[in-house]
Amino acid sequence: MKSKMAKLATNFLVLIALSLVINSVALAAMGGCAQKAAVTPTPGGGVAPPAPTTTTTPTAPTTPRAALDSLPSFSDVAARVTPAVVSIFTVQVPPSFFLQPTPQEGAGSGVIFDSKGYILTNNHVVEGATQLTVNLPDGRVFKGVKVIGRDPVTDLAVVKIEGQNLPSLPLGDSDKLRVGDWVVAVGNALALEGGPTLTVGVVSALGRSIQVPGEILHDLIQTDAPINPGNSGGPLVNLQGQVVGINTAIDVRGTGIGFAVSMTTAQPVVQQLMTTGRVVWPWIGVGVGPVTPALASELKLKVDKGVYVASVTRASPAAQAGLRQGDVIIRFESQEVATVRQLQEAIRRQKIGDRTRITFIRDGQEQTVTVTLEEMPRGL
Repeated sequence: MKSKMAKLATNFLVLIALSLVINSVALAAMGGCAQKAAVTPTPGGGVAPPAPTTTTTPTAPTTPRAALDSLPSFSDVAARVTPAVVSIFTVQVPPSFFLQPTPQEGAGSGVIFDSKGYILTNNHVVEGATQLTVNLPDGRVFKGVKVIGRDPVTDLAVVKIEGQNLPSLPLGDSDKLRVGDWVVAVGNALALEGGPTLTVGVVSALGRSIQVPGEILHDLIQTDAPINPGNSGGPLVNLQGQVVGINTAIDVRGTGIGFAVSMTTAQPVVQQLMTTGRVVWPWIGVGVGPVTPALASELKLKVDKGVYVASVTRASPAAQAGLRQGDVIIRFESQEVATVRQLQEAIRRQKIGDRTRITFIRDGQEQTVTVTLEEMPRGL
């Protein structure tokens, strides 16, 4: 059972693979106004005399032009990044009630991260596709593209094309990101012809968790760089042209609220997909969320930090150990856990079959149980 808050959020979070081209364009202009200088009157009604001359070196006033000149050059980023950002076109044949299935076309993005032709994208871009076509900005088209592996848990997938002299981008370190850092989102926005679209923004927040259809995605980068339908699977890059995230979802309740899977999450997933074609996750079988002041107040929790257990899967390791919906996990083995990411990382460091102690708060009382980790079932 999902929490009421999770159900509500799911209705507004949209995965951004393009299944229908939107035939509309909006333009916006921004203007400003100048501020007049003021003269301070003296108490006697005259004008204050000029300040005495000092020996300090005067500094140039800050002007709009000077502020613009201090901005980084996104043109350099574009030149470095766009050759390795690909458009992915898919064909799916969904089941039909009338036994006459109609092929459906979709579009997304990806980034070549290895010159041997390996491309990182979203799972929801390629999942269920019967045909995959990859277009490069230099005009090359690759049909019959092979899916190396998919991971629904992190919404990531790796596909491969066979070609020569393929451009590629390095996978960066998203742990070095700070809120306010510049980032650039690149992708096949609205499946427009003529190559990738670049949009610019900043890192708005780090470590976000969101509910999307079928999954809860954790450790996401939130950005106000506009992310549009068709951008799914495209890279979020820093000013050095390094991939720090994979664009995956937008929240339609607001403006400029987009999310990307961090490279901290993606790097080990990519390694497993390239090695075995799948990702094996240790699993305890709980749906969780962060304890926020709003949640603590609404549910009258007796703690102000920890990981809230929103659901427990029937017959899962957590259920067998006695964890319940409404418990607040505060410790995994000897490690304090105050965030979903900390719990997630603690579990992923374990192996299948490990017996681990989980400490939680229930009805204001601290309790500890032992949970035996299992492999996450396929399809969850």
